[in-house]
Amino acid sequence: MTDSQQHYLLIINGKSAGNPALREAVNEQRQAGMLITVRATWEGGDAADIAEQSHAMGMTHVIACGGDGTVSEVMNGLMRLPHDRRPALGIVPLGSANDFATSVGLPLEPGAALAAARELSAYPIDVVRVTAGSGGESATSYYINMTTGGFGAEVTSSTPKTLKRLLGGGAYSLMGALKAWRHRSYRGTLHWDEKEESASLLLLALGNGRQSGGGQVLGPRAKLDDGRLDVLLVKDFRSVTELTKLISELQSFPYDGRFVRYFTTTQLTVTTQENDSPWPLTLDGEARYYDQFCAEVVPLALRVLLPEECPLLSSNNRP
Repeated sequence: MTDSQQHYLLIINGKSAGNPALREAVNEQRQAGMLITVRATWEGGDAADIAEQSHAMGMTHVIACGGDGTVSEVMNGLMRLPHDRRPALGIVPLGSANDFATSVGLPLEPGAALAAARELSAYPIDVVRVTAGSGGESATSYYINMTTGGFGAEVTSSTPKTLKRLLGGGAYSLMGALKAWRHRSYRGTLHWDEKEESASLLLLALGNGRQSGGGQVLGPRAKLDDGRLDVLLVKDFRSVTELTKLISELQSFPYDGRFVRYFTTTQLTVTTQENDSPWPLTLDGEARYYDQFCAEVVPLALRVLLPEECPLLSSNNRP
């Protein structure tokens, strides 16, 4: 497909619409022949609605300009379209964490990221569908990177946004260290494959990608296109000695450690009992509480602009 046949829709988080570097990047690429239409968001849900309209607008590519939350919202809008009508997704990272963009090796500077979007190939990757419910009501959404449940979700939600901006990825680690001493575990029954297990967990991570929370690697062996969900379970601890063992296991991510378990599946469901606390779960960068949720892989559902050497593609077998 030639440049004249490619039309790029930039969906910009409204807070970043005046970003000088982004404006300069758009002007440079337009002068270089890139056909660009720009839309900025005003309120929550706008990014998904605009993305859903992209095919009708004649777009071949949709570029999410913002942080992980913006990427998630744009991707959810694209998933409303039939498979054969979904434009390719690109990313110009403008957030404080940018976990997905960082892990796949995309440029983090707006000019370089937009220039790369013009040159990169689109690779089909898996998407994870989450159906989560509370109080008899449920909703479905999608993600391409990772969702966390339990303590990990609380950390992301409770870290002040100002602190995130000031400290970047370090903000998540700082709040995590502070919370670890007043941590709270969550009980639930887990179902995957033909297994069922009740557990009290400090952290549950469900990864299509590898990292979350501003650089915390929770799915070190995840691939974006293998049809598998990488699952990390971190069980509760009761003493400093047990915490030391837990931290040690997090260095190797064993299949069946005392406190840490790491395995893959295509679907995992968590349910709570009547007296159990609802689970905090991050689906778009913010924690919400659910009595039950199910995550399942939708294989090769979306084309994403990625570097050829991206370590999260199965064609690149290095870790």
